[in-house]
Amino acid sequence: METIGFFEIIAGVVSRLWPVWLAGAIVFAMSFSMRKRLGLYGQLIGNGIGLTGVLICVFWLFAAIFADIVAPFGARDQLAVMKNAFPGSIDAQSGLIYYLGGDNLGRDVFSRIIHGSRVVLVIAPAATLFALMVGMTLGLPAGYFGGKVDSVLSFLANLVLAFPVILLFYLLVTPGIEETIIPKSLAGFFFLFPIIFFCTLFYTRFRTQPEKLSVYIAVTLLVGGWVYAGLVFGLDPLGIMSLEKGELNIFVAVVFASSPGVFRIVRGLTLDIMTRDYVAAAQTRGEGPWYIMLWEILPNARGPLIVDGCLRIGYTTILLGTLGYFGLGMGPESADWGTMIKDGSQLLRLYVWPALVPALALMSFVLGLNLLADGLREESLKD
Repeated sequence: METIGFFEIIAGVVSRLWPVWLAGAIVFAMSFSMRKRLGLYGQLIGNGIGLTGVLICVFWLFAAIFADIVAPFGARDQLAVMKNAFPGSIDAQSGLIYYLGGDNLGRDVFSRIIHGSRVVLVIAPAATLFALMVGMTLGLPAGYFGGKVDSVLSFLANLVLAFPVILLFYLLVTPGIEETIIPKSLAGFFFLFPIIFFCTLFYTRFRTQPEKLSVYIAVTLLVGGWVYAGLVFGLDPLGIMSLEKGELNIFVAVVFASSPGVFRIVRGLTLDIMTRDYVAAAQTRGEGPWYIMLWEILPNARGPLIVDGCLRIGYTTILLGTLGYFGLGMGPESADWGTMIKDGSQLLRLYVWPALVPALALMSFVLGLNLLADGLREESLKD
């Protein structure tokens, strides 16, 4: 079997990624030209650490978006002759190149890495966003009202936090659990929070403007109901919100385990911001509690929450890798990086690239998120 040299491999990978370079160049050209009008993101462009994090995250974002163009093969395409092929190997019959080698089933490692980025960039940010919604919806009233509301919600949050995390995830994503009512019941409960959050947000803002309010509420219920039906019951007619086997379990597990941490952060921020003069001024104007929580307190807590959200996406990415390594959550044919590391580690002493490449991909994405969070933290402290 013929192989190409190291520099030819690098050149081939770089050339395959041309849509990523083009899209990234356009985004950053526009960002630099309008950075003075882009708020916190514009400030981040001038921060070396933050800019590095943005570059890494944007790279993987566009790699996921253009995966079908970048990857020369499908995630599950197999060539028997390319089983455990060395990086740069060429199939003599078709002339196709496995730039980063083949795995134990003859699948292209480079193509699976690119397709696997879609799995990571869909599940990790989406699950973190749902966890933020749940934590904010419960943390704001706990900090604002105090008393029994705070005691009950804090007790429930501490109860979840006291449970061993590894055991919790094992119980929620172990094979066969999707056949029970537990995942769908928890999903049906947690996925209601974004709908409740946005309905309350718009009601408190536009309650004196019924025309605008009715439009916003209708759109929220329509979009929220569509997402809810697709994620929880699999009834999305367009198929956009359909989840593969095991993905709903991971969603539920991440939201269930991450929400108490977000709750404690939001509760603490609410207790601090409540002492500010602008909150007292809103109370003097006669504004309602939920208006104050959503339009006075929450916007002024966005800095720490954005930073925490970036870090949680990184934690979730590592969690996905860990679950995949132990064979939990996603299906065995999934292209997620954790499953790839698990499959590659079985022959690690003989063939290092099937496990090393996805491990480096996972490390780079988490590093980018951590650098992004550090840059956001630095810029938020300057404000």
